[in-house]
Amino acid sequence: MARRSPSRSAPDRSTDRSAPHAGNAEHGSSPSGGRTRERGGRSGRGHAASSGPGYWIYGHHAVQAALANPERVIHDFLATREAAASFENASRKPQIVDRERLDRLCERDAVHQGVCLRVEPLETLAIPDIVERKGPVLVLDQVTDPRNIGAILRSAAAFGAAALLVQDRNAPQESGAMAKAASGALDVVPILREVNLSRALQALQAENFWVVGLDAGGTRLDGKSFAGRRVALVLGAEGAGLRRLTRETCDEIASVYMPGDMESLNVSNAAAVALYELVRPV
Repeated sequence: MARRSPSRSAPDRSTDRSAPHAGNAEHGSSPSGGRTRERGGRSGRGHAASSGPGYWIYGHHAVQAALANPERVIHDFLATREAAASFENASRKPQIVDRERLDRLCERDAVHQGVCLRVEPLETLAIPDIVERKGPVLVLDQVTDPRNIGAILRSAAAFGAAALLVQDRNAPQESGAMAKAASGALDVVPILREVNLSRALQALQAENFWVVGLDAGGTRLDGKSFAGRRVALVLGAEGAGLRRLTRETCDEIASVYMPGDMESLNVSNAAAVALYELVRPV
């Protein structure tokens, strides 16, 4: 497979290569400026009224991480009497409410564990803000399931990723479901939202990141081959895979080693396996 030369010449876009499934992912689950804060108008909220600005985060790990994050703007902290006992040492004390009230405030069928916070979305960073952070950068090409993104954030935190970059118009906003799936990682791993993904990848390349698209049919992903290089790992939507322009902007295309009978992984599982391969000790 052809790779981009170290001189980083512009990718050849004269042919439209087909895109296999993203990151060995299976079918069917559901240039940067300064910082901006996005407020209000968030999708993915619960079926009940939010009782004010922001949205509700729920679940012990998600709430604990949000409380510990000095950048997080918190409006309300609600908990049942039983759940409040786990937050005795928190800097902020919860208002005691009954479980039925939390059921009404949180998303339908949410496993809130008796605790929730009404918060503002976190400040959105830009590429210059994360260049000095250690670890690979994860890039999602139109992955739209908030639970998948939450699971990817959790793996990103576990394996020391520097940040998660998404395309703004084709990625969900922060939500309780995303925060719950992230199990606290939403307040640990910064998220970048870019309008033009290919341009964002080029900006990362200009900052000496080696951009690796994860897709079936690529060369085997080998962490040792990236020693001494910063990596931006790009994963596409399940089923659709990487889009053509995204794929052509990558420095190389790779796939995770799978010796078993399955041909693909859920995108969040593929992200976890690939991150481990990139950061494991040589």
